[in-house]
Amino acid sequence: MEEHKGAHAFHSKHHTVVTIGTFDGVHIGHQKIIQRLVNTAKAGNLESAILTFFPHPRMVLQKDADIKLINTIEERKDILEQSGIDHLIVHPFTQQFSRLSAREFVRDILVHKLKAKKVIIGYDHRFGRNRTADINDLRAFGEEYNFEVEEISKQDVEDVAVSSTKIRNALLEGRVEKANRYLSYPFSLAGTVVRGKGLGTEFSFPTANLEVKENYKLIPKNGVYVVRSKIDGEMVFGMMSIGTNPTVGGTEKTIETNFFDFSKDLYGKQLSIELLTRIRDEKKFDSVEALKIAMKQDEAFSHQYIRDNYAQ
Repeated sequence: MEEHKGAHAFHSKHHTVVTIGTFDGVHIGHQKIIQRLVNTAKAGNLESAILTFFPHPRMVLQKDADIKLINTIEERKDILEQSGIDHLIVHPFTQQFSRLSAREFVRDILVHKLKAKKVIIGYDHRFGRNRTADINDLRAFGEEYNFEVEEISKQDVEDVAVSSTKIRNALLEGRVEKANRYLSYPFSLAGTVVRGKGLGTEFSFPTANLEVKENYKLIPKNGVYVVRSKIDGEMVFGMMSIGTNPTVGGTEKTIETNFFDFSKDLYGKQLSIELLTRIRDEKKFDSVEALKIAMKQDEAFSHQYIRDNYAQ
C-alpha cells in the first residue's frame, strides 16, 4: 500500500475505485466495505484507493468538539496498510478544504487527482461545502465525468456506525473484550515511556509510564487490565493500571504497565500496548499494604488469563 499525504500530493497514474470515509477503528463493518473495494478494483482492473481525512472534520468545524477516536491517525494507517488496498490518501481537513463546493471536490480530487472510475459510497454520505450534496448529486456528477457510483447498503452503513458506537461505549465501560471482538484485533494504546513518580518500584511492581500525546485518542475506563506489547521483537505480557493512583493521593491520570519477567529500561521508548481483558475497577485502598495485596492478586489473575488464552 502506498500512503499519500493529501490528494493534492497524489496524482494517480491508473484509474481507481475509491471509497471515502473516516474508517475510525477499521472494524469488522469497515473491513467488509474495504474487501468489497479491493474485489471491485481487481475485477475491473483498477487500483483501490481510500480517501480519508485528518484531522476529523468535527475537530476543525466544531472547535470545541471533544471527539474521542478509537485509533490515532498512525494506528489507522498501520491497520489499513494490512487491508490489501493500493492507495491510502490522508487529506488534511482544513477550513479552506471544507469550503470546496461539491463540484470542485468531485472534479479536482475524485476525477483529476484520483482518476476515479468508480466511487463506492454510503446512501447517507454528504459532501461539499456545508455537506449539501448527496449520493444522487454524486451520480449526476458521475454521468458528467464518466465514473460509476456504487451504493453501500443502508444495512452495511448502519452496521459501520453501530459498530463504531458500540466499540467506543464498550471501551468507556472498560469492556475491552467486547470492543476487541468488534474490531477483530486488540485495542491498543501507543506512546512514549516517560518517567513517573517511581512509586511502582517501591511496591516491587516497577511500571512503564506511557504518555499518549494525541488528546483525541479514546482512553478506556479507569481500572486494571491484562495487556501485551511487542518489545524488541519479543511479545511481553503484563498488567496496566489506568487512573489516578488514589491510594497514594494521586490526582493526575496515568497509564502504567508492569511487564512480567522483564527488566529492560524502557525510558524514551515508543510502545504500542494491546489491552486484552479488564481485571477490576480502580479503587482507593485503606493502605499501601492493601494495595500491594490487590496488585499481587491482579498479577495472579493475569498469569492465569494468559495461561488460559495464550499458552504456547
